[in-house]
Amino acid sequence: MHSVNAPTPGTPPGRAARLAVPAGLLAAVAGAFAYVGAVDPNEPGHYPACPLLRLTGLYCPGCGGLRSAHAVVHGDLPAALQANAPAVLGYAVCAVLWTVWVVRAARGGPPPRIDPPPVLLWSLGALLLAFTVVRNLPSGGWLHP
Repeated sequence: MHSVNAPTPGTPPGRAARLAVPAGLLAAVAGAFAYVGAVDPNEPGHYPACPLLRLTGLYCPGCGGLRSAHAVVHGDLPAALQANAPAVLGYAVCAVLWTVWVVRAARGGPPPRIDPPPVLLWSLGALLLAFTVVRNLPSGGWLHP
C-alpha cells in the first residue's frame, strides 16, 4: 500500500526532491566559503601550506586559491584576482553551472550535461600550465599570491 504523499513508480519527483541535491551542494559550498571568509588564510597557521611551494618554492596553479576565496567573500574582487585569477574564474563558472542546474531542476528538466570537447580541456590545461610557468618567472611576480 502506498502512502498518500509518496510518488508512485514512474511518477517524476516533486520540485522539492529535484532541488534537494543542488540545495545540499549550495549549503556545502556556502559553508566552505563562510569558513574561509571567517578564518583568514593570509595569517599563518590556519591552513596547511602548499606542498609544492614548501618543497620547491614554486607556486602551483592553486596557490592563492584560499586567499582569493577569502577576498571574494569580503567583496574585494581586485584582491581576489591578484591572489589567483583562474580560481576566481572557476568560482564564476561553477556558479553559472549551478544556476543552470537549479533552473532546469525547478522546471523538471534533466541536469545539465557537462561534456566539454577534448580541445577545450587541452586548451584549459595549456592555459593553466602557462599561468603556472609565468607566475614562477622573475618577471611574473605580479601573479604571485
